[in-house]
Amino acid sequence: MSTDVEDPPAVRSAAADTLGVGLGLYPLGVAFGVLLVQSGFAWWWAPVFSSLIYAGSLEFLAIGLLLAVTPLASVAVTTFLVNFRHVFYGLSFPLHRVRGRAAKAYSVYALTDEAYALAAARPHLTGRRIVAIQAFCQAYWVLGGVTGALLGAALPGTVRGLDFALTALFAVLAVDGRRATRDVPGPILALLSALAALLVAKGQLLVVALGLYVAVLTVRYLLRGRRA
Repeated sequence: MSTDVEDPPAVRSAAADTLGVGLGLYPLGVAFGVLLVQSGFAWWWAPVFSSLIYAGSLEFLAIGLLLAVTPLASVAVTTFLVNFRHVFYGLSFPLHRVRGRAAKAYSVYALTDEAYALAAARPHLTGRRIVAIQAFCQAYWVLGGVTGALLGAALPGTVRGLDFALTALFAVLAVDGRRATRDVPGPILALLSALAALLVAKGQLLVVALGLYVAVLTVRYLLRGRRA
């Protein structure tokens, strides 16, 4: 059985593993960097965001939250709801294969959607390769953000529509999820949650919509369990 010490090509293998993901992460990071600078932040905030937050969807949201001087409580609730899925990632992520406290700490910090998708379903990966996969994923994102920030600072005008990049990404993911699961009630419940939040709490639309959707999905899950 191979071990981390006996796996010298781990970094090279991780580079090959993450190439396809990098082709998506890097340009999205560029869009984030351009949007960040053109929203009034200095270019060096891009690596700061990508190091302290390192959550693509939340980083896009953080720009608007900070510009709107959103209360800290609302920021905390939004962060919790947006990244709550990571709690479930941790239940099946192969952290036990990662050796060393520092490596484990980084692996927990760098647990993203992409890293989970690449590592969780492949039981043959060594701890070194798992950490290398996570490092490559973050490198693609950080480099994309810095590139976009420098590009945005050099552009003479404002690039319109970049704030829609994340919305477009999630729209595509939602369409793909619908095709894969054929789940009709899910998108409908999401739409109804957003409309309800728009009616009762327009100023806190995102927080209320996400909270309501999580509650509805929980009830739906419990009802399915009873029927089963």
